Amino acid sequence: MSRRLRLIDSVRRGAPRALGFFALWLVLQGGGLAGAAVGALTAAAAAWLSLRLLPPDGRRVAVGARVRLALRFPGQSVLAGLDVARRALAPSLPLQPGLVACRSRLLSGTGRDAFHAYLSLQPGTLPVGMRDEATLLVHALDTSYPVAAAVSAAERDFAAIPRLADG
Repeated sequence: MSRRLRLIDSVRRGAPRALGFFALWLVLQGGGLAGAAVGALTAAAAAWLSLRLLPPDGRRVAVGARVRLALRFPGQSVLAGLDVARRALAPSLPLQPGLVACRSRLLSGTGRDAFHAYLSLQPGTLPVGMRDEATLLVHALDTSYPVAAAVSAAERDFAAIPRLADG
């Protein structure tokens, strides 16, 4: 491929990333014109670096899956946080802490590690390790709650996002 065609291809692939980074810059900076030039240069550099570190692989971006995960997380986090707070403030509520074995379909690697980090952000549950290649051990405040089903649903949402779950 000629140098000119490679440049055009890089711009075509990098433009959406650069626009996303620039939008993030504007949100963080406050949207004023004073920093727009610096933001544009920073966004271009970030897009170039992201293309080097995470080159496109031809798979479609799963926008719907990303939106579902992003919308599901805050609601679940708030509900779980309220449940933990309720249990902390009302000691009469039963706690049944313990480990729950959850079947995992994610392959070993950074994708599974990323899922464990995502799952650890949910109050009341904490991934603590793997029993074997397919069994995730989760510490839960209440083992009578369907922890395995909740973990399985979260893993399904997470696995729907290409590259994120692949590692």
